[in-house]
Amino acid sequence: MTGFEIGIVSIIAMLLLIYIGMHVPVVLALISFVGVWIIKGNVNIAISLLWISAAKTVADFLFGVIPLFVLMGLLVSTAGMGRDTYDIAQNALRRVRGGLGMATVIANAIFAAITGVSIASATVFTRISVPEMLRYGYKGRFAVGTVAGSSVLGMLIPPSILLIIFALIAEESVGDLFIAGIGPGILLTFSFCVLIAIMAYGFPNMVAQPGALDQQMDQEKMPGRELWSKTYPIVILVIVVLGGIYMGWYTPTEAGAAGAFVAFLFALMRRQLTVRKLWDVLVETGHITATLLFLIIAASMYSRMLGISGLPTELGRVIGDMNASFVQLMIMYVVILIILGTIIDSVSIMLIAVPLFLVVLKPFDVDLVWFGVVTVIAVEIGLLTPPLGLAVYVIKSTLVQKDISLADIFIGAAPFALVMLFVLILVMIFPEIPLALVDLKRSLN
Repeated sequence: MTGFEIGIVSIIAMLLLIYIGMHVPVVLALISFVGVWIIKGNVNIAISLLWISAAKTVADFLFGVIPLFVLMGLLVSTAGMGRDTYDIAQNALRRVRGGLGMATVIANAIFAAITGVSIASATVFTRISVPEMLRYGYKGRFAVGTVAGSSVLGMLIPPSILLIIFALIAEESVGDLFIAGIGPGILLTFSFCVLIAIMAYGFPNMVAQPGALDQQMDQEKMPGRELWSKTYPIVILVIVVLGGIYMGWYTPTEAGAAGAFVAFLFALMRRQLTVRKLWDVLVETGHITATLLFLIIAASMYSRMLGISGLPTELGRVIGDMNASFVQLMIMYVVILIILGTIIDSVSIMLIAVPLFLVVLKPFDVDLVWFGVVTVIAVEIGLLTPPLGLAVYVIKSTLVQKDISLADIFIGAAPFALVMLFVLILVMIFPEIPLALVDLKRSLN
């Protein structure tokens, strides 16, 4: 077989092995190793690929941003700042019909701006928002669907682990991608709130028990001192992390370190961080980081194997011969990402698909910052789609209410997935949505 044929077979084998349940990084590493062995006919070259990918890929200083932002997110959660963001939003929207649902969305958006991890948002707000909404008579399906839908904001609103990973793959500026995520993040947050308002006013029986929405509007206002005590730590953390990056005071990696340190101080001040809890946070940070880095190493192997096979170059030539337009290629790309989202997690999708399409789209001189935002939104839709729907499974495993089924969460999240698709289309049609602030920054520089 030619290298191109081996590359095609590797993709088919990868999808088959993932579908039968083998772990994604194991599949990528195994297929890469065997593929290079067959192409070069030398097992020593395949072994070299393994250690080069492991040593060179994660040795970059920029990769330090991953454990630091994960650590910051876990410390923020331990400090109780997730509940604070929810209380603040709930207080602001107490007079709005469906306000608890909107509070969950807005709290997730704020929480996303200080953590950058969707799974953390899903875990925290499943424990905070769902019991509160159920207590006020909201239906379980709507409550878990709102948490699932809004949790994806953590991967779009900066700082975002997915935007960082895209920057590493595409060799783009992390700061530019963070800035580009602000506009679509706000748009998506607003769109989710509009969806909840439409449901609350037009289809109240889908949202809550009869009379429950009116009862929720009778809540008392939070005292000013309590509101301030909950607000100022969040504001400080956002300024430290995002303000430092945008002002050019430090790199994203250093911002992660600064944010983790500030979150650590707040957790200590609130007496929420015992020695045992700190140990648990550090261990969980290690587990999450090791999982992500193993994925990145395996995907680096796979990307190198595809390069050796000549598949990306040949694929670019084949698509070029098809005379497909830029719009057709982007539609094809988004459809592939959404389909892959039904079986693979977000990071794996990006590590597999982005390198291939970067080669295909190179002749069109695509703005990679815009392309990164489109990629992240499309990939995040997969967090809500069956059969994988990672955010849905996280919520199910975190739920105390065992009478809410996995199907209930998927059904509840479906309207939010459709809204995400609508926002994705808008971002594709109007690149100004993510690029306006980036262009402003570039013009000032």
